[in-house]
Amino acid sequence: MKSFSLLTWGGLCIAALSFTSCSKEAKLQDQNKLAVTAAEDDPDGAMLAKLLQQNGPQYEFFKVDGKQGGRIKTKQGSVYTFSPNSLTTQSGGPVSGTVDIVIKEILKPSSMIFASRPTATNGGAQLTSYGEFFVRATQGGQDLKLRADSAVAVQVPVAKRPAQDGVPMWGGDTSVIITTSGYNDLNQPVTIPVAASANQGVSWNAAPGFALFNGTNGTLNFRLDSLMAWRNCDALTNLPGPKTTVLGYFTNFYNPATQTSYGGEEPCMLFFKPAGVNTVVKLYNVILNAPVGRQGLLSYQNSVPIGQSGTFLAITALNGNFFAQKLPVTIPSPSGGFVGINFTLAPVTPAALVSLIQSMDTP
Repeated sequence: MKSFSLLTWGGLCIAALSFTSCSKEAKLQDQNKLAVTAAEDDPDGAMLAKLLQQNGPQYEFFKVDGKQGGRIKTKQGSVYTFSPNSLTTQSGGPVSGTVDIVIKEILKPSSMIFASRPTATNGGAQLTSYGEFFVRATQGGQDLKLRADSAVAVQVPVAKRPAQDGVPMWGGDTSVIITTSGYNDLNQPVTIPVAASANQGVSWNAAPGFALFNGTNGTLNFRLDSLMAWRNCDALTNLPGPKTTVLGYFTNFYNPATQTSYGGEEPCMLFFKPAGVNTVVKLYNVILNAPVGRQGLLSYQNSVPIGQSGTFLAITALNGNFFAQKLPVTIPSPSGGFVGINFTLAPVTPAALVSLIQSMDTP
């Protein structure tokens, strides 16, 4: 494996600090133990969410020996190695016998769209993704954990490696923890944590360790220090030059329920795939008080590089039907302080919409 120099380490730490400064706190929680607030479900948003979930990345199931460990290879070619005696019960007891392993991987732009897990920071900075990973281990229906001094070793095939030796690792999920204040059954003021959906997809926060590239075998190598938690490997693109704000106008077939839909069931979605970068940016901020024809979604303020080429995908679910447009664009210089892009959506079948999303994988 190529050596990891102090200079490279310093640069990655700076990137990590930059990312952390614009990340919201996110924690994986047991949804059954928390009260969840959400607006009234929109049937069109639920219909779109169901289509995305059915066609997105699925869990893969494996078995290993709890005492001896084991080596697992996923459909994507990633290798997960559990060392002997690395798994314990929640109380720390030893584990022997068959252990059930569940793995999900998100490695390409279409999967990021299907799973609603884009890889931009909360400030809109673009990231180059080298994958998002989730691992769970159970025995007899009970969740296991990793021994304190152990980890799951992971090797992921990489088609194209960057100039740096490695990238930071991050954790996050599709819910964020907020606080809700009120009164209990004795009329005493209380404040409790509540899990709420992050409409932008994922709130990322720094996780321990770095993922390192091995030029000899063409893999990205890292260690998962915990189970039941998403980990991703992302590098900040740090694109130079001026940036602008993009407003995406849905000139037709806009569903106004987008403004009040939560829980990952927005009936209108807008994604941008930068050319040559393994990432997807989701424009999730709703344009407020807009007249018909100029309703839609916008980017973070001054977050999109001027002159950047890429492809937009606008999607709407409305009155039980799907509408979409895929639009190649080079971001122009702003006029009046922002760039407005018009989308004229056309009816599509569910199968055609799935094909459009899959086509976003092209460089």
